[in-house]
Amino acid sequence: MMSRAAPTLQDELDLLIDRARRAGALAQHLKAQGLNISYKSDGSIVTNADLEVDLWLKEALLDARPGYAWQSEESPDTPARLTQSHLFVLDPIDGTMGFTKGSPYWTIALCLVQARQPVAAVVYAPDAQEMYSAGKGLGAFLNGEPIGASATTDLSVAQGIGDARLFGRDIWPEPWPKMSITSRPSVAYRMVCVAAGRADFTLALTPKRDWDVAAATLICHEAGATVSDHLGQAYDFNAPDSLKASLICANSGLYPEIRRRCAALPSLETL
Repeated sequence: MMSRAAPTLQDELDLLIDRARRAGALAQHLKAQGLNISYKSDGSIVTNADLEVDLWLKEALLDARPGYAWQSEESPDTPARLTQSHLFVLDPIDGTMGFTKGSPYWTIALCLVQARQPVAAVVYAPDAQEMYSAGKGLGAFLNGEPIGASATTDLSVAQGIGDARLFGRDIWPEPWPKMSITSRPSVAYRMVCVAAGRADFTLALTPKRDWDVAAATLICHEAGATVSDHLGQAYDFNAPDSLKASLICANSGLYPEIRRRCAALPSLETL
């Protein structure tokens, strides 16, 4: 019997797109039926949709790729993933609070990691009907059309996305110019807005996890944006600790200035 050929990168991306689309339909169905909301030990909310979508994706993805490892916000983490060459990293519903309150900008973020870097990724916003996708070296796309980061170089006219209160805090040695800052509930969605040129940057000084940022990191890179922590350290994934201290995601014209301003901050533990 002939062995089956290894999946190509496009095969991997097609798998993620298909499973994300189906998971989105499941989440929408569960929301229409009425959500059950509970709280995790850290005080964040979780719904039955988060958990059921997670279970469905785990079965649907690992049935298709039985040798791959698994890391999800809603699944127990195990060190077994550290020894495997292929890893699915995902957040079944990113922006759960927005999801429960009717925002259309919650997402399903799926990523395949190899050699500690994302190689295929999707960020899907079902209610907004937006499927962001990328394969390493294949470019970044929104609903199948190529996307790219903006060319803005002046912060005073930049469009940011995140928490506007951050830029007015007294932690900054140098005041920020007045900027237009909008809010979206999903970290992954904020990042892909930068990839698509809908925003010029997003910045967060609170910790993120691999499942928050892995998929969007690849989409941003393929679109020409830069992603790092506030000290300029690029992300890698499938490490023992999934924590990322902070997030800068910006087009190439604004990233150096945002990074310079963040370098002047005191330790994040003191903020």
